Amino acid sequence: MPHNTPTLVLVYEPENACFERLIADGHPTDRALEISSYLAQSTDLAPEFSRLGAAGEKRGFTFKPVELDDAVPVLAKADPETTLVWTLTDGVAYFRGGAAPALARLNGLRTIGADDALFALCQDKLRSGAVLGALGLPAPQAGLARNGEWLVEPPASSAGWFVKPNRLGAKIGIWSDSRISDLGHARELSRRVFAHYRDDVVVQPYVAGRNVRASFLGLKPEAGIEALGIFFVDSGGDFQTMADSMALYGDTGQAAKDAGTYVEPELEPVAARQPNADRKIRAIAQKLITGLGLRDVFSVDFRVEPDDTVHLIEFEVCPGLPCFDFRDYCRKQWGMELADAMAETAASRFFG
Repeated sequence: MPHNTPTLVLVYEPENACFERLIADGHPTDRALEISSYLAQSTDLAPEFSRLGAAGEKRGFTFKPVELDDAVPVLAKADPETTLVWTLTDGVAYFRGGAAPALARLNGLRTIGADDALFALCQDKLRSGAVLGALGLPAPQAGLARNGEWLVEPPASSAGWFVKPNRLGAKIGIWSDSRISDLGHARELSRRVFAHYRDDVVVQPYVAGRNVRASFLGLKPEAGIEALGIFFVDSGGDFQTMADSMALYGDTGQAAKDAGTYVEPELEPVAARQPNADRKIRAIAQKLITGLGLRDVFSVDFRVEPDDTVHLIEFEVCPGLPCFDFRDYCRKQWGMELADAMAETAASRFFG
């Protein structure tokens, strides 16, 4: 790439590359499809690369999408004075996107997003939960099980527990029975997850309330928590399963759109119904920014009870940019479609 032209390098891991690697590692086809589906944002954003290129050209920089497997030579040749790296997909176990910000740092390149240490932390729910607890944030404590054996005993809970993989993708429970009332069932789910995905499970006290997503894009470097978009996300169920997730994104989501069966969850501003909960969430986000180092682009998931009790579930340093909720956030907060919002964010770092 020319050394005198500002260039935004977007590093992403394609679904198919991950799928083929999982197959080569011995995962059954169905499981490999499920696991690689977490990378659907790469599939969903690719059709907009031309829009991103045009939006970048309009603002005076070049846009260069780079597949993760090609990132090493590209970043090694990049000019630190004119290159900005944006990592689209994270991962330290099944996915490898967390290597991209580390490669950027190795080559002295500036990045959009959190530093590489947080890319690793957010993908391990037990470790990230321990750090959130140490910061005094309201994250549920967790036990840890591997193939039916407790590594960390879960805390007592009169409301039952919630079981989810420790390192696989998002916050979801894989199956509809992920909310449990006895710990024997947790051990059975642990064996099932280990057999299917080779992962441990975290077992947390079940917390009631509605699901909330807080999204952030620092379109300008000085943007703070006032730019946080906080919305209830109602999909008709208590929690999202693997099947629910696959129905929204990637090829499966596109097939549903083509068939006319695609239904997006409803979004409602938390401030409109529970303004005190909105204020609590902003205070938590500020602590994540100052205490943990979140910046530029991230999302945080919560459960909010009717009495404004807020439970912090997890944070993500690579939110699903092409997902319906982040697109909606860009329109409502910044008055832009996704491609222009991303390009404006990069331009503010190059020329701001």
